[in-house]
Amino acid sequence: MKEKLTIVKVGGAVLDNPAKCSDFLDAFAQIRGKKLLVHGGGKMASQLADSLGIEVKMVEGRRITDDEMIEVVIMSYAGINKKLVAQLLGRNVDCVGLTGADGNSMPAKKRPVKEGVDFGWVGDVEKVNSSFFRNLLAKSIVPVMAPLTHDGEGHLLNTNADTIASELAGALSSDFEVSLNFIFDHKGVMEDLKDEHSLIKSINQSDYLRLKKEGVITGGMIPKLDNAFSTIEQGASLVRLLNVSAFSQLNNPESNEYTTIH
Repeated sequence: MKEKLTIVKVGGAVLDNPAKCSDFLDAFAQIRGKKLLVHGGGKMASQLADSLGIEVKMVEGRRITDDEMIEVVIMSYAGINKKLVAQLLGRNVDCVGLTGADGNSMPAKKRPVKEGVDFGWVGDVEKVNSSFFRNLLAKSIVPVMAPLTHDGEGHLLNTNADTIASELAGALSSDFEVSLNFIFDHKGVMEDLKDEHSLIKSINQSDYLRLKKEGVITGGMIPKLDNAFSTIEQGASLVRLLNVSAFSQLNNPESNEYTTIH
């Protein structure tokens, strides 16, 4: 029987809210067994770019990362990573902050120009160095991953944090019973973001494609769900999309205010 591994990806909207971030870290610290944290930070990177007068460009929820923007995201994500490590250490979580460049843990390739869209210094993961993560987890060290990879030629690459979480979950599913949790601002996948009662508690790929075509699912939710379904295909046992409140209540069997991917 495989040992359980809980992978959690938390978004910048949560990290940018001190109260929500504190509640999230409290809940993460209480997770028993092996665990791994992946963080985003796109909201903070955008705020920093605005303050520097650098234009933020997005295509279907994915950031265009030109020469100026890669410097912004490196500064932003590195700062977030070390703050999270410090806060988790304060909660007695033995952890280490990482990017995909550390230990050659996640080499990637620069995304090619496609259909006229040049994403710049954006990386598509080529592989996950599973043994690197297994060794850390075996020592009860919690990896805290920033959304940066590298191309093997000296360049850091901006890589979607949902993608990093999905790739890790898929790669480690051969060794662990993996559950992947995407923590963000909403209760889960919503039919109407303005209606708190429109939560879709369970969604399959055909539902997703239909809702995407109908314009119900748009923007940053598209790469999130693409990665969620990819993770299931790669062998993860469970994928959930939920907010901090639901994440804090996961041990309560009556709590199911989130979206399950299947």
